[in-house]
Amino acid sequence: MDSRHVTEWIERPADEVYAYAVEPAHLPEWAPGLGSEVEEVGGRWFVQTAEGRAEVAFAPRNDFGVLDHRVTLASGEVVYVPLRVISDGTDGASSEVVFALRRQPGMSDEDFARDEAAVAADLARLKEVLERQG
Repeated sequence: MDSRHVTEWIERPADEVYAYAVEPAHLPEWAPGLGSEVEEVGGRWFVQTAEGRAEVAFAPRNDFGVLDHRVTLASGEVVYVPLRVISDGTDGASSEVVFALRRQPGMSDEDFARDEAAVAADLARLKEVLERQG
């Protein structure tokens, strides 16, 4: 399996980045590449994507910055998304967000590059939103 790590440094403490990003209701603000609208139904979260409605399920809340999630597409295909918020390790004033982008079966080089660019744009939006709030 081919994967690439897409990262963004954010001038906010890791716990603040995590607290914001773990909330599915915030997804349209920083991750429009995933979906444009989000809805909670019976404790489950759904986003509206170009391919239809998809379910997003994050890992249980934790103290380690793990934001891994599974996206169940309208087709029924499940995509696992490893995502972490990591403290800068010094004064804690900044953090790194690391997204492990995995090439899906049958994905062309062009589609993989397009996904990488979309993830980078989403992480840049996350940085902008959080640094503006700070």
